Amino acid sequence: MDQVYTGIELGTDSIKIVVLEKLHEQFHVLASVHSPSDGIVKGQVVDIKKCVSSVRVALKRANDMLGIKIIKVIAVVPPSGCMLDIAVGSVEVDDVITGEDVSRVLKDALVGRIGEEEELVTAVPISFTVDEQDNIRDPKGMHGGMLETKVVIATLPKEPLYRILEVLKLSGLETLDIAFTSTGDYYAVRNRKLQKEVGAIINIGEDTTNVSIFNKGIQIKNATIPIGSHNVDRDITYIFKIKEEDSRRLKEQFAVSMQAYADSNDSMEVPIGDEEKEISQVGISKVVEARLEEILNLAKKEIKNLTNREIRYIIVTGGLSELAGFQYLVESVFGISAKVCNISTMGLRHNRYSSVLGAVQYFDDKMSLRGKNVSMISESDVQLLMSPDDKTINNDNIISKVFGHFFDN
Repeated sequence: MDQVYTGIELGTDSIKIVVLEKLHEQFHVLASVHSPSDGIVKGQVVDIKKCVSSVRVALKRANDMLGIKIIKVIAVVPPSGCMLDIAVGSVEVDDVITGEDVSRVLKDALVGRIGEEEELVTAVPISFTVDEQDNIRDPKGMHGGMLETKVVIATLPKEPLYRILEVLKLSGLETLDIAFTSTGDYYAVRNRKLQKEVGAIINIGEDTTNVSIFNKGIQIKNATIPIGSHNVDRDITYIFKIKEEDSRRLKEQFAVSMQAYADSNDSMEVPIGDEEKEISQVGISKVVEARLEEILNLAKKEIKNLTNREIRYIIVTGGLSELAGFQYLVESVFGISAKVCNISTMGLRHNRYSSVLGAVQYFDDKMSLRGKNVSMISESDVQLLMSPDDKTINNDNIISKVFGHFFDN
């Protein structure tokens, strides 16, 4: 087994877990779980006990798929309230630059840059300079006496981040690293073309919609809109006077994104007390389209507020983007250059996984830059992990462990 990574996202609607193996530079899905969550509102943990119970249920499903016990994860967290800034660092090097030198210069860039009420989430290098040679993406193996870097650092307020990490710790998990959902979304779709351009990624979540601006693969701006997929469910419930669980089912299994593409002869019956109510595909799609169009137009407005730069691409993701005909609606709002995310990885193939899938790829990229070869599950650990008598929980300070690993790597 080569490198195995596990990513976990605590979403308002569901817990997502993805376990990937990297083999011959390709990622293969070993397990994927989409399990209902509780105790989370708008991406924030509001009830730790309920959230831990949800995570444990999802973990059990993943463990059963794998036949081993997951204990190390990459935590995928929402960027709501994040602060983005640019920092520089420099260190002397001894001729040939190593991955350890890269880690040292990144650490130097962070000194004195994190506020007392903030915690570091990511530090993404824009470029490196070796002596007088600049605009280097990966300096490892080069010769020089001085290594410098310019870095985009991203922080979050401590309290909401700590609650997420505490939930993972109480669930028996060790958090090795942290990534934003927006970072994951970008890495899930990135290609050589996107790495050279300025663009926007929109993730329609359960209660919120996140809009992120990326410049050459680096997040530079972010905004959160307090409206999401759940608002569509509420609209259907209000208009047709049906239960919210029926509204959700109809949205996911029957409605299409644009009324114009609905079948005028198609309808479904929904129980209301002792009676059945017939709802047409045209009728429900009209309701869905109105709310989706509002969300996309709000996102369009946020993009304009966030940057004056020319936007060369717009990609929309999130579970709601899987609705039939969604690409046509996206094009009607943003133009034909805008696209819906398409997760084609075998074993996933649903946009709900974009954040956690990409976060694993981001972690692998980050470790490669530092010259590290990391696997979260090793062959020698399998028997220990499966031991029914091993119930030891490490009580070290959770934050020092997470961010100690960040600096070490």
